[in-house]
Amino acid sequence: MTIYFSSNLKLLRKRRKRTQDDVAFTSKIKRPTLSGYENSGVMPSVDNLLILSDYFGIAADTLLRVDLSKLSEYQLSQLERGSDVYVRGSNLRVLASTVDAANRENIELVHEKAKAGYTTGFADPEYIKDLPRFQLPFLSDNKKYRSFQVSGDSMLPIPDKAWITGEFVADWNDIVSGKPYIILTLNDGVVFKIAENQMQERGVLRLYSLNTIYQPYDVHVADIREVWRFRNFISEEIPGEGTSHQSLARMVMELKKDVDVIKAKIEK
Repeated sequence: MTIYFSSNLKLLRKRRKRTQDDVAFTSKIKRPTLSGYENSGVMPSVDNLLILSDYFGIAADTLLRVDLSKLSEYQLSQLERGSDVYVRGSNLRVLASTVDAANRENIELVHEKAKAGYTTGFADPEYIKDLPRFQLPFLSDNKKYRSFQVSGDSMLPIPDKAWITGEFVADWNDIVSGKPYIILTLNDGVVFKIAENQMQERGVLRLYSLNTIYQPYDVHVADIREVWRFRNFISEEIPGEGTSHQSLARMVMELKKDVDVIKAKIEK
């Protein structure tokens, strides 16, 4: 097993613009000891490992076993902001990702034919780097996005074959009930649904389609692999072209109400 403690310690210290003296003063670990950790590959005692884990806000397991130099700027910033879920006692969700020449996160495209392979290749850097990728300048540089092509009519009026762009959700406790998400599941692959967060009560997400002919269903947390928060979609069709007569009638009735309100205001 490869241990990355020395290189991780140096990387985290430099990212915070701290000297070894700064860390030694705050942590009460002697400076020569810190130098030995960084430069000579000396392994820390359990007490000092936990002290440094608390100092940087990074789990001890991550400090030892994850090569932080291989993570993107987004992934490192997420760890530093407290999304290291080793701290919560579960598996670390380190996202396989790609960056452009300026070290900016790409948006990878998972088209319809690639979705089956994504179910098993989502954590494989070699698979992810072969996906098409692009940039959207109006999205944040500090977040990670990926686009998935959806199929079927379960989320009408969003058209079949639309591209849905989602923002990676590292902490599933942040899933907001009533909001749309792209969810990679063990059995159903990639699905795009409205989520109801019942993880605390029942350990599940209840998933709803916008098209009411489809019944909601539960997915256990153990069957979930990734969660992406809906941000936008791209389509060649105008939303609503494929809607049912019932949905179209409902939309027309809503439009009629708006027109009646406007007419009433004009008459006054």
